[in-house]
Parts: sequence; structure tokens; C-alpha cells
Amino acid sequence: MWNPRGKRILIVGLGKSGLSAARATAPLGAVLWGCDAKTEAALGADAVRLLGGGARLFAGGATPPRDASFDTLILSPGVPPDLPFIRAARDGGAEVIGEIELAYRLGGGRYIAVTGTNGKTTTATLIDAICRAAGQRTELVGNIGLPATDRARASADANTLTVAELSSFQLETIRDFRPAVSVLLNITPDHLDRHKTMENYAAAKARIFMNQTERDCFVVNRDDAAAFALAGKCAAKVVPFSRLQSLDTGAYVENGRICVRDGAGRRFAICGADELRIPGAHNLENALAAAAATLFFGIPAAAIARALRDFTGVAHRLEFVDAIGGVRFVNDSKGTNPDSSVKALEATAPGILLIAGGYDKRADFDAFIDAFDGRVRKLLLLGATAEKIAAAAAARGFRDIAFCADMEACVEAGFRAARPGDTVLLSPACASWDMYGCFEERGEHFKTCVRALKDRIESAAGFAR
Repeated sequence: MWNPRGKRILIVGLGKSGLSAARATAPLGAVLWGCDAKTEAALGADAVRLLGGGARLFAGGATPPRDASFDTLILSPGVPPDLPFIRAARDGGAEVIGEIELAYRLGGGRYIAVTGTNGKTTTATLIDAICRAAGQRTELVGNIGLPATDRARASADANTLTVAELSSFQLETIRDFRPAVSVLLNITPDHLDRHKTMENYAAAKARIFMNQTERDCFVVNRDDAAAFALAGKCAAKVVPFSRLQSLDTGAYVENGRICVRDGAGRRFAICGADELRIPGAHNLENALAAAAATLFFGIPAAAIARALRDFTGVAHRLEFVDAIGGVRFVNDSKGTNPDSSVKALEATAPGILLIAGGYDKRADFDAFIDAFDGRVRKLLLLGATAEKIAAAAAARGFRDIAFCADMEACVEAGFRAARPGDTVLLSPACASWDMYGCFEERGEHFKTCVRALKDRIESAAGFAR
């Protein structure tokens, strides 16, 4: 176990994961400093208190002096590791890690780690559900919202399985982290504002297996060329999954059934693909990945089948909110990049009033617009990318576009333009950071707007009666 006693540690980013790192290291005798773009007043007294007496706080954009000396920097996922003061600390001999690496060093047990551009939350949650169905003690952490260090402090021991959803940002700062099973779902353009190139982005994703050995497993999408190309660089046992072809080893679909063939050639027919309660081809891929990961981890096929049949999905991913006058409202706020939203469109029946737009991650929206393909009747745009998406749509001949000031206006305009049987779908194809703190906040606001609209309509109907 890593011992931080007496180490000078700078925690960069005092949000959820940074405060978790402080809670973990302060009682172990670390000497903490903190750094955050927010002002001290905005951070609040709790953040200052967690750093401990005598700690120095660099807030409001301030950074440590050039002569400051640290043993370790712990970066929050949103902090780019190439900031000048971080490079200077690294050049001065400081180790730079993230909260996932810290949790791995402080806690016990084994890990199943999941990454990919899209499907991470659904797959990680499904893996957790499968393992719980088998009686395994699990913790679900990471990019899904629960800091891994909180879990490491509270409950991790040799019998604990941690299922970790990991973003490329989190993988940039691992050093020793070694999961028993790693999962790579897909690689499509995303976060190019930070990674700059697809090669850099793929390299960050590949770090999930960099410490694995032949005793471990790497589950990878055989149908995704960019993801599967990385398998040749992996020392772990490669376990593919495929929606499109049969496999000698791994998970695949045969005669409409989800099957997994283990390393000894034994075939397990898990359940029918049509028994899944989560819609779309992309969710079939997520189920295949979860089945492969858990069977090769040692979970019985019966538990996998039971959990796959019972699983109804996660919040903010094709989440049915309500119906008003025969119009469905669906929350897909987790559609934070074009490819994710393409999958949502493919899983939704034609007659879509689509709410899109948000923070600009330098994404290309051409394929997103191409996926409209008679499904989308009206495009409702908000946020920083509204003009960019509108231009891409117009260039492809789609012109039924409305610009909206906020989410309330989008929901109202979508409902007014809808017909019974249509769907008002929030799937922004963009991150939320221009208008909201996170995609969850955006999704919850959408749901609040829908409920407020329904209340107004029902109240007006009651008054008319």
C-alpha cells in the first residue's frame, strides 16, 4: 500500500474527485496544498477544511510559485496534464497521478475497468448488476459519478470487486493501475479539443491495458476497427465481442442468442438478444461486452442471463421521461458526442423533434446530420455549437431548424411542432459545459421542463372544464 505520510501533495482541481483525494490522504499524514480555478469563496469552507491546517490554497486561477516543491500532484480529470505549472512540477521530480491511480494504491480487491467513446456507463452498470446477481461484493465508481477514492477508503478489501468507468482523461494519469479485466467498447472522435488528434485519443484509451499481463483479460469490440487495432499492443488475453460475426473466443450473436465461448472452447448460450430491455444495436454491443467481461472474470452464465434480462438501462441514456398528448419525451443527455447521438437516433422511431447543441469539443457533425435520414422532422438548437450544427444541417439540405434560448424553449417548441406518436428527444451530440456543470444537470433540467409543461397543460385543461 502506498504511504503518503509526510509527502507534499498538490491536489489540482477541488471538485468531487479532488475533495475525495483530500479526504483519503489528509488522515494518512500527507502535507496538502490545493489548486483550483474557482475562488476560495466559491469553493466553500469544506474544501479549505479538508486540506487541513496550514495547507496553502491557490484559488481563482492562481498557481504555485515556480520554486514550490512537491512529491506528488493529484489531478482531477478535467485538468489538462500539460499546464505549465504541472509540467514544471514534473520536471522538478514530482509524480503526477489521478484519483483513479490514488484509489488503486490505497485500496484492495480486483478491478474490471471499462472505457470507450460511447456506452461506458451502460456497460459498467450492467457489469455491476451481473456481478451483484452472482452475489459478488462490488463497488461502481469512476466517470459514472462516484469517486473511486471514497470507495477505497470506505470498503475495499481483498474480496471487493471494483467496476470502474474510465474516461480518457482519467486514463491519462494512471501509472500502476492494473485491472483484472479491461474493456474497450469503441473509439470514435471525441475530446479533440484536449487530445488534439485521434492518435492521441486512442493512445489515452489504450492505457487501460498498459499494465496488464497474460493473467488478465482485455475485452474489445471486434467490429470497431480503431479499437480492435489496439489489441496487438496488449499483453493480456484478448477477448473480442462482435454483433456481426461468430467468434472462436468471446461474445457474439448466434441464431438470435447472445453466446460466449470461453478460452477452453466451451459455448454458453446466455439469452435471446430480443430479451434485452435496453433498445438499439449499440446496447446489444454493450450487453455482449458485459457478458464477455463477466464470464471471463468467473461469473456463472446463469447470473449473466438473469441480469441481462432484468436490466432496464441508466439515467440520461434514452431514458423515457413522460408522454403528453401522445408525444413522448426521451432524455439522452449522455449523448455528449455525435456518434453517441447517432446511436440514439437509430434506436428511436421516425418522427423525432431533436434537441441538440452544447459545448464545442471540435467535433464534426456531418455524420450526425446524415443519420437524420427521414427520422428527424425538426432540429431544435441551443448552446455554443448551435450555429455550427445548423450550418452542417443546411449544407445537407435539412432546413427545419429552430434556435432556442434555453431548455425550456426547446421543450415548448418541440411539443408545439410534434404530432401524436412523435418523440421529443434530447440528444445533444455535445458536452454540457457551456450551459451546465455536467450532463446529469442538463438531463435533470430537461426532465423538469417536461414535467412543468405537463403540469401547465393539465392545469389549463382542468380550468377549461
